[in-house]
Amino acid sequence: MNLELQGITKRFGSLVANDHIDLSIATGTIHALLGENGAGKTTLMNILYGLTQPDEGTILADGQPLTIHSPKNAIAARIGMVHQHFMLVPVFTVAENVTLGDEETRPLGLLDRRRMRRKVRELSERYGLRVDPDALTGDLPVGVQQRVEILKALVRDAQVLILDEPTAVLTPGETEDLFRIMRELRESGRAIVFISHKLKEVQAIADTITVLRRGRVVGERPPATSEDELAALMVGRSVQLRVAKTIAKPGRVVLEVRDLVVASGASVAVGAEEHAHVAVNGLSFRVRAGEIVGVAGVQGNGQTELCEALMGLLPVTSGSVRLEDRDITGAAPRDRLRAGIGYIPEDRQQDGLVGPFPVYENLVLDTYNRPPFASGPALKLDVIRTTAEQRVAEFDIRAQSISVPVETLSGGNQQKVILAREVGRDVKLLLASQPTRGLDVGSIEFVHRRIIEERDKGAAVVLVSSELDEIYALSDRIGIMYEGRFTGFRPPDVPVEELGLLMAGIVGADVPESGETDSPERTSRGAAAPAEPDPPGATGPADPEPPEPPEPGEPPEPGEPPEPGEPPEPGEPPEPGEPPEPGEPPERAGPDGDDPTRTLRKPT
Repeated sequence: MNLELQGITKRFGSLVANDHIDLSIATGTIHALLGENGAGKTTLMNILYGLTQPDEGTILADGQPLTIHSPKNAIAARIGMVHQHFMLVPVFTVAENVTLGDEETRPLGLLDRRRMRRKVRELSERYGLRVDPDALTGDLPVGVQQRVEILKALVRDAQVLILDEPTAVLTPGETEDLFRIMRELRESGRAIVFISHKLKEVQAIADTITVLRRGRVVGERPPATSEDELAALMVGRSVQLRVAKTIAKPGRVVLEVRDLVVASGASVAVGAEEHAHVAVNGLSFRVRAGEIVGVAGVQGNGQTELCEALMGLLPVTSGSVRLEDRDITGAAPRDRLRAGIGYIPEDRQQDGLVGPFPVYENLVLDTYNRPPFASGPALKLDVIRTTAEQRVAEFDIRAQSISVPVETLSGGNQQKVILAREVGRDVKLLLASQPTRGLDVGSIEFVHRRIIEERDKGAAVVLVSSELDEIYALSDRIGIMYEGRFTGFRPPDVPVEELGLLMAGIVGADVPESGETDSPERTSRGAAAPAEPDPPGATGPADPEPPEPPEPGEPPEPGEPPEPGEPPEPGEPPEPGEPPEPGEPPERAGPDGDDPTRTLRKPT
């Protein structure tokens, strides 16, 4: 099916989100929509999917006018959409989510779960999606949940599939797996609209690239177009894809962490008992004023828990955390903020903002009850609003006004609100966790420049990122985490091959492992003591990957091996004689089935 959008216009008050946009989507192609945050990409696709109604313009399907008043109309026209924030019910199984609203029934209206599972399994195998129909959706890694969303569209025979920022929360391995699926769907004759702001990704996967800027189409380019040209089209000016910075001049020790142990809050079965999962295991390091220490590693190796423990959001099992000469190991988050810590959280919507609150209130969430924003119990709303106007201008936050709910802003502008709040005051230590996740090149450049400015003003910076380009661009020292420990510290010119080995937990004995000679940290793979004692009766290490149990009531097909990456059925015990490794959960195979360290994640 060929789709054509003609003169699509959408206004929200005085803001023109889409301004007379023309777009053609051809069968059997991957068409990328590229643009900065707030360019109008998602609004345009929401119109195509029936979530939003255009003020002007028409939609044609194979040359015939198509009226879409709701997603029901879009689905009937065989248009499917995978949203950036998944529309799944966590407590439902995969099969229940996929067939929700289109359930298979038996006589008397009873659900035919067997047929539902069979349908999901057949589609999974046809497109290489590898999803267990009986797995609880909330227990699945993000990359697998995205496959469930794709299956929801395919089960309704979608011929046009819209993917809205599908790689924003995926690991590199999961991204490659998604691209494989997209290519297979394209070969089957489907059209795919790929919304993104990541230049390398659209160059790698798209057949055609349409660039939007401030609600208008500013160009259509082939994937061979240079990154510099695409970036300039996106933001309307030349962009530094790697921000320049001077050599760091580290000063006094601002943050000192010794022998830190943090449990994630999840539990791991050890024999017949359950033990807390140790996410950070005996970590020690120092960060000095005027330097950026980047923390690299495959996501799920304790980086999130480290940041949350440093911020006081997770309790410390043992060890100590000192900010300058003050022990803050047991301090509350508010006390840490007042002591001079700024925090850019990994999940901006969950931990960084209060969505329904206006922009001006979100800009003072951690200082609203202190001068100059308060006098005793009374808020000084005029001062709060004036300061908000200044920060909106300084940080280029694009909003209709400071009074709109912050949840109505694009992801990049939401991140700028957090950045403005955290560095708009004097900070001694800045914790930045995934600070540019989901941002476009213009916003990334801005965030990087501000982080470097904080370093140059004398702040110590801990940068946690799953983007190696970001780690290389900003870090003065790089610490590599694997299974809750540092496998080494390296300078920012370390070869990517060596960094990859350290991320996999492989440490060469002839390579120094610390970027600071007086650091108390000296680790190597296998050197750490187990986080939990051996359970009674344990005689040796266990195979970390027990065989996949059969489905309840439905034996696996003959000769079909268990699919990698799928969790075991709830309540299934480990194989007899094979207890899990003490102190850590069984490894999960990655989505490509080859390297389980590529998709380690925080247990739920």
